[in-house]
Amino acid sequence: MKDTTKRTIRTVLQATLGLAVALPGIVTASGIPASLPWVAGALAVAAGVARVMALPAVEAALDRVGIGLTDGGGR
Repeated sequence: MKDTTKRTIRTVLQATLGLAVALPGIVTASGIPASLPWVAGALAVAAGVARVMALPAVEAALDRVGIGLTDGGGR
């Protein structure tokens, strides 16, 4: 699997987790400006997940499922 594909999968995973956290607030607010904190919350969760995914132990687990990043140059 190419590195670009792996990066895309990881980014989608992070964004999905962030959206999952924010979804109840978005539904409740239904477009009212009060939904802005939920957007910030989703971004914070996505950023937190990205940091956790960079940990060596998590990276090793991601390698086992085939979406870990390697220094192999996209092979």
